[in-house]
Amino acid sequence: MKVLKFGGTSVGSPQRMKEVSALINDGKQKIVVLSAMSGTTNSLVEIASYLKKNNREAANVCINRLRHIYKEHVGNLHAKPEFAERTMQFLLGTFDNLLSMVSRDYTPELEKEILAQGELMSTNMVIAYLQEQGIKATLIPALDYMMIDENGEPDLHYIKEHLKDILKKQPGYEIYLTQGFITREIDNLQRGGSDYTACLIGAAVGAEEIQIWTDIDGMHNNDPRIVEHTTPVRQLNFEEAAELAYFGAKILHPTCIQPAMPACPCVCSTPWTPKHRERLSTTRCAVARLRLLQRRTTSLPSKSFPHVCSSPRASCARCLKSLKRTTRASTW
Repeated sequence: MKVLKFGGTSVGSPQRMKEVSALINDGKQKIVVLSAMSGTTNSLVEIASYLKKNNREAANVCINRLRHIYKEHVGNLHAKPEFAERTMQFLLGTFDNLLSMVSRDYTPELEKEILAQGELMSTNMVIAYLQEQGIKATLIPALDYMMIDENGEPDLHYIKEHLKDILKKQPGYEIYLTQGFITREIDNLQRGGSDYTACLIGAAVGAEEIQIWTDIDGMHNNDPRIVEHTTPVRQLNFEEAAELAYFGAKILHPTCIQPAMPACPCVCSTPWTPKHRERLSTTRCAVARLRLLQRRTTSLPSKSFPHVCSSPRASCARCLKSLKRTTRASTW
């Protein structure tokens, strides 16, 4: 079984949702992890920020603006009225819930509950569309199995046992859709946590491969935001990829690689460039893809890589050595 993760840009519009649905509908069993639609998490952060400032009126304006956007999406996503109605009712319930949250006093727990709504909406929209197309797909809520401990670290044993139990109870589906980022007790894996979710799931189920689908085609040989005509690096081992993510490469969440290291190769792909667009019917449309190959031995610690040093540029000899090697390779 493979694990595929699609970020917010990949599901950022009804058309993108349809393209992703076509891409994953290849008859092979897989787990698909989705982020919130692009822009949604930023809006939810804004709502929570207004609530923290006790500006309930501004929070309500943001909610109503977001609700209007989603209502338009439903009409563009579904062709059958019964599925459009089903999705609309779920979304209206979500926005009513958000409005009720605004009447409560701000707490960090309430903010996490607000932020969780983006992934809940995107996955319910996509699962309804998949089922409308007659695809054997089911939704497995991350709130049922994704757990973090008192230190905010993933509880790998809990995740593995509960996820396997859920999959065992729901056999025969081609696509198991789930949320990235969010966890039980309405918590989250922080920004970029959907990559982390995918790698945790991949490790838990012993996936043959983890695919991170994004709007760029891999880690490049320099920072494409600064240098023109950069090219993707086709192969990196896990340790190199973790270091590059830690020192600023944006394609992967810095902590996400660690869970996959013992067993699962990881591929970063994009379907959105013109040369890839005609190949959406396959799960391997990346002409220039990044494969993070498993290394038999590694010097990475057992904890998440970003916790190695709080000040990597001036802390320890190992980080300085890593920084020199990263700079010398000019890889982003």
